[in-house]
Amino acid sequence: MTMFSVRSARPSNGHGHAVPIILGCVLAAAAIALVAYLLWPTWRASTFKGPERLPVSIGGTVFNVPAAAIRVKIQRHTGPQERVDLGFEYPSLTPPEAPHHVSADQIDQAPHPIDRIFVSISAHHDAMSPEMRLKTIYPRYLNPTAVPVQDGLSMRSFRAGTAYDMEDLFTAEQPLLVARCTRDAATPGMCLSERRVEGADLIFRFPRGWLSQWQDVAAAMERLTAQMHAAK
Repeated sequence: MTMFSVRSARPSNGHGHAVPIILGCVLAAAAIALVAYLLWPTWRASTFKGPERLPVSIGGTVFNVPAAAIRVKIQRHTGPQERVDLGFEYPSLTPPEAPHHVSADQIDQAPHPIDRIFVSISAHHDAMSPEMRLKTIYPRYLNPTAVPVQDGLSMRSFRAGTAYDMEDLFTAEQPLLVARCTRDAATPGMCLSERRVEGADLIFRFPRGWLSQWQDVAAAMERLTAQMHAAK
């Protein structure tokens, strides 16, 4: 009788084992959360744009060209190439931004003025140099009289019916500038200026209207040449 009374008075302890289990689960979850926090990557995925400048060999001559300035996607690689076409913002001479999406309503708007200077670098394969063409070819088609334009810049027009009809030749000594330009018509006139660098010819194209600040244009072409091909 006494034994039955003692056993009945002992309190039930059914929840005594649950407390350590719950506490262990909380500690394990906290440890897992801490490890996940420490190992979670803090970087963000982004598109790899490649190097800013690409060394290319054109006509056996090495140029370091800005990758973002290359206009033709297939030309955007290092190594030997026959030709590379580039575009630069003017007057900053930085590569242009990526083109923005144009809606159908914007297509009919008036075109924006050209604010870029274009450069083509191609192997000349021992063709006639720009200097020789200026001395021996152009004089055959030019009118004899040169017209002063401004600050040392002069112009001679090509004769009608020749291979360079509707074009004018602009020349200056200091700074040096030689540019063959089409005349303004339905579209604004454009100028072409060439220079040879070892095994390659550089052809610059820019709007004829820029000749009102021709010294700045001549300096820009010199800067771009120096940036892409360091003189030895």
